[in-house]
Amino acid sequence: MTDQPGQGPEQRLPAHREPAEVVPAEASPAERFTGPAQAHSVGLTPERAAKIVRQSGSARWVAFLAVTLVAIFVIGYYFYELGVPGIDGSSRLTKEVAAQQVTDVQRGAKLYRANCARCHGDAGQGGIGPILNDQAKLLTHLKPAYLEAVLSVGGRYVCGNPNSLMLAWLEPKGPLNYRDVEELIAFLRAPSTLTYTTTDKETGETTEKTGWRDPGYVVPAGATPVPDCWSAGLGGGSATPAPSGAPAAAPSPGGSQAPGGSGATVTLTITAAGIAFDTDTLEVPANTPFRIVFTNNDAGIPHNVAIHKDSPTGPLVWAGDIFNGVETRTYEVPALPAGTYGFVCTVHPNMTGTLTSK
Repeated sequence: MTDQPGQGPEQRLPAHREPAEVVPAEASPAERFTGPAQAHSVGLTPERAAKIVRQSGSARWVAFLAVTLVAIFVIGYYFYELGVPGIDGSSRLTKEVAAQQVTDVQRGAKLYRANCARCHGDAGQGGIGPILNDQAKLLTHLKPAYLEAVLSVGGRYVCGNPNSLMLAWLEPKGPLNYRDVEELIAFLRAPSTLTYTTTDKETGETTEKTGWRDPGYVVPAGATPVPDCWSAGLGGGSATPAPSGAPAAAPSPGGSQAPGGSGATVTLTITAAGIAFDTDTLEVPANTPFRIVFTNNDAGIPHNVAIHKDSPTGPLVWAGDIFNGVETRTYEVPALPAGTYGFVCTVHPNMTGTLTSK
């Protein structure tokens, strides 16, 4: 830089000045850490705080009572459904199961009368088909799975006979649905401790009955096992007493044919023709074996002769084979105690007569 004209070097030096006093600047407020005054204008008063505490305590009590009530309901409902330990009959589920079993048995009884009684007898005593109320069979043979199989595929399942009269009953081959089959099996397997009612369609009369199966039955030692094929044992093995309230099973349905046999003191001649017996009155000595010579003169129509206690619809005592005519068969019949009996064609229940043993 050149010197300014008219000034010497000493005049160009800055004049000496006293240092100025430093005044500290005032600190500015940090507004970002403060809120509007109105945010703190209302405070939490002691009354308000006490009210909040009381409300909180009340809410806890309400929650506690609700939980307690729910717990009491759950416990009560548990015992209502499953029963109180040590108190018989206090379970709703058990009562419902028992009531449903009775309903199933009653429906099964109707199905049995409509579809099965014609061959197996009104009380399972047998006839065209095997005995069903035999206690040994019910215990060891006529189990639910076996009965379901027979009802599903028919009698060929039992004896391997493709011409068996026992047809399949379960749809689509038969008329019964799966529920019908379950109810029918419930009836066949009903214990003698179960009581159910039946109503006669014609008279409307209601009758109490019990099941066939005796829950306490035990197969006697040395008893002959029930054969797989009922015809092998002429009825499925030796009969055992039916439970109280049910007619006894027949001792030997399908009596053995004995042409020319001996030992009978009396011979009865019975002929079936025109779907009728030639006689409706027969007589034999009491407690004495006798012989029946039975002729079926109805060509192509099956007949037999069966003897029942008291009347043609009473408990089965003896039954001959069912066969198509024209043919004659001779049977040896065990001795009968003194009394009145009925004889009937199992296939045609309208063919009846009276047999007197005296």
